[in-house]
Amino acid sequence: MTGTNTYEIVIRGRATARFLRPLLDDFAVDHSIKGLTRLTGDVRDAAHLHGIVAQLTAVGAELISIGPITPAAPQTITHPSTPNETSNHP
Repeated sequence: MTGTNTYEIVIRGRATARFLRPLLDDFAVDHSIKGLTRLTGDVRDAAHLHGIVAQLTAVGAELISIGPITPAAPQTITHPSTPNETSNHP
C-alpha cells in the first residue's frame, strides 16, 4: 500500500461514539444498515491499517469486512442531441 487510500470497515452491531472514540477523528461513522456499523476514512499505510484493526479487536469488535474503496467517478451530464446532430436527413 502506497499513499493514502480510502477504506471501508464494517463491524457487527451499532458501535457508539464512546466505543469508537480513537477512530472518530479519522473515520466517518454510518449506522444506516441495521445491525452494522460502517466506518469510512483514509488509511495512510499498512501500519496504520494494522493499528486500526488492533484497536477494534482489542475492544472485542466483530469485523465483518475491511477493504479499500474507490471514490465515485464524477458523473458526466449528457445533453440530448438536436435533430440536426443525429440525422443525416434534411
